[in-house]
Amino acid sequence: MIGKFATSKAGHDKTKLYVIIKEDSEYVYLADGDLKPFEKPKKKSKKHIQIIHKFQDENLTKKLLLKERVFDEEIKRAIKLYKQSLEEKSK
Repeated sequence: MIGKFATSKAGHDKTKLYVIIKEDSEYVYLADGDLKPFEKPKKKSKKHIQIIHKFQDENLTKKLLLKERVFDEEIKRAIKLYKQSLEEKSK
């Protein structure tokens, strides 16, 4: 699941878009590059997120899997590209 996009299904951040940067057996750790930076990700139960399988930023995923340094700007850019792709499809 690392590198995939996910939206929150519950909580005050419901419908917010994140990138999964880490996971364990019960939880995923989410970052948006803004309110939840890479260094302080949001811990969320797996049952409270909806994974988006249609889109993935390959460069970001590769860096996360290789445990390379990821900058918040890269996460913001990936989210922006995803939102742009949604807008293009809706036209």
